[in-house]
Amino acid sequence: MAFEALDELLDESLHLPIGGRVYRVPAPSAEVGLRTQAIVHAAAVAADGGRADEQILADAAERDLYADVLGSAHAEMVADGVPWPALKHSAITAMVWISQDKAAAERFWNAAGDPSRVAPNRQQRRAQSGAASSTRSRGSTSGTSTRPAPAPAKGKQRRR
Repeated sequence: MAFEALDELLDESLHLPIGGRVYRVPAPSAEVGLRTQAIVHAAAVAADGGRADEQILADAAERDLYADVLGSAHAEMVADGVPWPALKHSAITAMVWISQDKAAAERFWNAAGDPSRVAPNRQQRRAQSGAASSTRSRGSTSGTSTRPAPAPAKGKQRRR
Protein backbone atom coordinates (compact mmCIF):
# COMPACT_ATOMS: atom_id res chain seq x y z
CA MET A 1 0.00 0.00 0.00
CA ALA A 2 1.39 3.40 -0.97
CA PHE A 3 1.02 6.26 1.45
CA GLU A 4 1.09 9.89 0.46
CA ALA A 5 3.12 12.23 2.59
CA LEU A 6 1.02 13.72 5.39
CA ASP A 7 2.03 17.26 4.43
CA GLU A 8 0.67 16.67 0.91
CA LEU A 9 -2.66 15.40 2.25
CA LEU A 10 -3.04 18.23 4.74
CA ASP A 11 -1.80 21.02 2.47
CA GLU A 12 -4.76 23.30 2.92
CA SER A 13 -4.84 26.96 2.24
CA LEU A 14 -7.44 29.64 2.08
CA HIS A 15 -7.78 31.77 -1.05
CA LEU A 16 -9.17 35.28 -0.51
CA PRO A 17 -9.98 37.55 -3.48
CA ILE A 18 -9.35 41.24 -2.78
CA GLY A 19 -9.19 43.99 -5.35
CA GLY A 20 -8.57 41.77 -8.35
CA ARG A 21 -5.93 39.66 -6.63
CA VAL A 22 -6.26 36.35 -4.82
CA TYR A 23 -4.24 36.03 -1.63
CA ARG A 24 -3.24 32.55 -0.47
CA VAL A 25 -3.41 32.12 3.31
CA PRO A 26 -1.34 29.07 4.26
CA ALA A 27 -2.43 26.62 6.93
CA PRO A 28 -1.28 27.88 10.33
CA SER A 29 1.27 26.19 12.53
CA ALA A 30 -0.03 23.98 15.32
CA GLU A 31 0.83 26.71 17.84
CA VAL A 32 -1.13 29.39 15.97
CA GLY A 33 -4.05 27.01 15.40
CA LEU A 34 -4.30 26.04 19.06
CA ARG A 35 -3.94 29.63 20.26
CA THR A 36 -6.58 30.81 17.78
CA GLN A 37 -9.01 28.14 18.91
CA ALA A 38 -8.45 29.14 22.55
CA ILE A 39 -9.03 32.82 21.73
CA VAL A 40 -12.20 32.11 19.73
CA HIS A 41 -13.53 29.93 22.56
CA ALA A 42 -12.74 32.58 25.19
CA ALA A 43 -14.44 35.25 23.08
CA ALA A 44 -17.54 33.04 22.65
CA VAL A 45 -17.72 32.48 26.42
CA ALA A 46 -17.47 36.22 27.02
CA ALA A 47 -20.12 36.95 24.37
CA ASP A 48 -22.49 34.54 26.11
CA GLY A 49 -22.06 36.43 29.37
CA GLY A 50 -19.60 33.99 30.90
CA ARG A 51 -16.25 34.75 32.40
CA ALA A 52 -13.53 34.48 29.78
CA ASP A 53 -9.96 33.49 30.54
CA GLU A 54 -8.38 36.94 30.79
CA GLN A 55 -4.87 35.55 30.28
CA ILE A 56 -5.81 34.14 26.87
CA LEU A 57 -7.44 37.39 25.79
CA ALA A 58 -4.51 39.44 27.12
CA ASP A 59 -2.09 37.26 25.16
CA ALA A 60 -4.14 37.93 22.04
CA ALA A 61 -3.88 41.67 22.59
CA GLU A 62 -0.11 41.46 23.05
CA ARG A 63 0.59 39.53 19.88
CA ASP A 64 -0.12 40.33 16.29
CA LEU A 65 -2.89 37.77 15.86
CA TYR A 66 -3.91 38.99 12.42
CA ALA A 67 -0.39 38.54 11.08
CA ASP A 68 -0.21 35.09 12.64
CA VAL A 69 -3.48 33.81 11.18
CA LEU A 70 -2.85 35.29 7.73
CA GLY A 71 0.72 34.03 7.54
CA SER A 72 2.63 35.19 4.45
CA ALA A 73 -0.55 36.73 2.98
CA HIS A 74 -0.42 39.41 5.71
CA ALA A 75 2.82 40.94 4.45
CA GLU A 76 1.57 40.76 0.86
CA MET A 77 -1.66 42.55 1.79
CA VAL A 78 0.22 45.27 3.66
CA ALA A 79 2.69 45.71 0.78
CA ASP A 80 -0.20 45.95 -1.70
CA GLY A 81 -1.93 48.61 0.41
CA VAL A 82 -5.03 46.52 1.12
CA PRO A 83 -7.46 48.72 3.10
CA TRP A 84 -7.78 48.00 6.82
CA PRO A 85 -11.41 46.73 6.64
CA ALA A 86 -10.42 44.16 3.99
CA LEU A 87 -7.36 43.04 5.97
CA LYS A 88 -9.42 42.76 9.15
CA HIS A 89 -12.16 40.79 7.35
CA SER A 90 -9.47 38.52 5.88
CA ALA A 91 -7.96 37.86 9.31
CA ILE A 92 -11.31 37.11 10.94
CA THR A 93 -12.19 34.83 8.02
CA ALA A 94 -8.91 32.99 8.62
CA MET A 95 -9.82 32.68 12.31
CA VAL A 96 -13.18 31.16 11.36
CA TRP A 97 -11.34 28.73 9.06
CA ILE A 98 -8.89 27.77 11.80
CA SER A 99 -11.50 27.39 14.54
CA GLN A 100 -14.21 25.76 12.40
CA ASP A 101 -13.61 24.77 8.78
CA LYS A 102 -13.29 26.05 5.24
CA ALA A 103 -17.05 25.98 4.57
CA ALA A 104 -17.75 28.20 7.60
CA ALA A 105 -14.98 30.58 6.51
CA GLU A 106 -16.47 30.81 3.03
CA ARG A 107 -19.90 31.64 4.46
CA PHE A 108 -18.36 34.31 6.70
CA TRP A 109 -16.35 35.78 3.80
CA ASN A 110 -19.35 35.88 1.46
CA ALA A 111 -21.51 37.48 4.17
CA ALA A 112 -18.93 40.27 4.57
CA GLY A 113 -18.94 39.54 8.29
CA ASP A 114 -22.63 40.39 8.71
CA PRO A 115 -24.00 37.80 11.18
CA SER A 116 -27.53 38.14 9.82
CA ARG A 117 -26.25 37.10 6.38
CA VAL A 118 -24.19 34.22 7.77
CA ALA A 119 -27.17 32.58 9.50
CA PRO A 120 -30.35 33.66 7.76
CA ASN A 121 -33.62 33.17 9.57
CA ARG A 122 -35.76 30.06 9.09
CA GLN A 123 -38.02 31.65 6.48
CA GLN A 124 -35.03 32.73 4.36
CA ARG A 125 -33.40 29.28 4.64
CA ARG A 126 -36.60 27.60 3.53
CA ALA A 127 -37.02 30.01 0.64
CA GLN A 128 -33.42 29.41 -0.45
CA SER A 129 -33.83 25.63 -0.31
CA GLY A 130 -37.20 25.69 -2.07
CA ALA A 131 -38.74 23.89 0.89
CA ALA A 132 -41.17 26.65 1.83
CA SER A 133 -44.77 25.58 1.65
CA SER A 134 -48.03 26.96 2.89
CA THR A 135 -49.45 23.44 3.16
CA ARG A 136 -49.01 21.92 6.59
CA SER A 137 -47.46 18.52 6.69
CA ARG A 138 -49.67 15.62 7.61
CA GLY A 139 -47.90 15.10 10.93
CA SER A 140 -48.09 18.75 11.88
CA THR A 141 -50.75 19.68 14.43
CA SER A 142 -51.39 22.48 16.80
CA GLY A 143 -51.49 20.08 19.72
CA THR A 144 -55.28 19.84 19.83
CA SER A 145 -57.52 17.16 18.42
CA THR A 146 -61.09 17.01 17.21
CA ARG A 147 -61.35 13.36 18.21
CA PRO A 148 -63.09 12.68 21.50
CA ALA A 149 -60.95 11.39 24.31
CA PRO A 150 -61.24 7.63 24.80
CA ALA A 151 -63.74 6.58 27.43
CA PRO A 152 -62.32 5.09 30.61
CA ALA A 153 -62.14 1.32 30.48
CA LYS A 154 -65.04 -0.41 32.17
CA GLY A 155 -64.69 -3.59 34.03
CA LYS A 156 -62.34 -4.62 36.78
CA GLN A 157 -60.77 -1.84 38.72
CA ARG A 158 -57.58 -2.37 40.61
CA ARG A 159 -57.81 -2.20 44.37
CA ARG A 160 -55.20 -0.42 46.40
